[in-house]
Amino acid sequence: MKGCRSLTDREADQIASSFRGRFALRDRAIFTLGRYTGERISAILQLKIGDIVQCGRVTDEVTYRRASRKGKVEGRTVKLHPRAKTALIAWIKQRARAGTLSPDDYVFESRKGQLPISRIQYHRILKSVVHTHHLSGKIATHSMRKTFADRIYDNLGQDMFRTQRALGHKNINSTVQYLSFREADIEEAILAM
Repeated sequence: MKGCRSLTDREADQIASSFRGRFALRDRAIFTLGRYTGERISAILQLKIGDIVQCGRVTDEVTYRRASRKGKVEGRTVKLHPRAKTALIAWIKQRARAGTLSPDDYVFESRKGQLPISRIQYHRILKSVVHTHHLSGKIATHSMRKTFADRIYDNLGQDMFRTQRALGHKNINSTVQYLSFREADIEEAILAM
């Protein structure tokens, strides 16, 4: 989503711990997966149990199928961060207690069942949590992907090409658009000259 911003670690932690109600584990798992894999919300919501559970266990990586990704050109496999894996395990365990899961079931089923929660509904849930904390600026579901982009860029020593690969972009210009170049960083660099 154009114009939305990335989250600070503190803001992201606040949001992750603020989901409430019957579907709190689901909503937290979606947020955590977006934050730590950097995938778009539409691809996250299309995940099926068979994409993340094998031999009765949550896998160490998640594969987003080609059909669920933007452009539908190729799939993408991402290593699961321990926090994302923990959130997925908690949600899958809750789902399993409610009944048998098949590999073709959506991971993030809606209240109505059978279909995944819609990206619009998840946007509403996220906006409610953001509003609770009075966070400023435009924050939306794409903020999870932008947060991932900022963190991976910093963790890779500001290597644009490896960041491009981590985000699954074909064009480096797409990667540049994702990164939040902070005015304070620019001012600091100017003063350091």
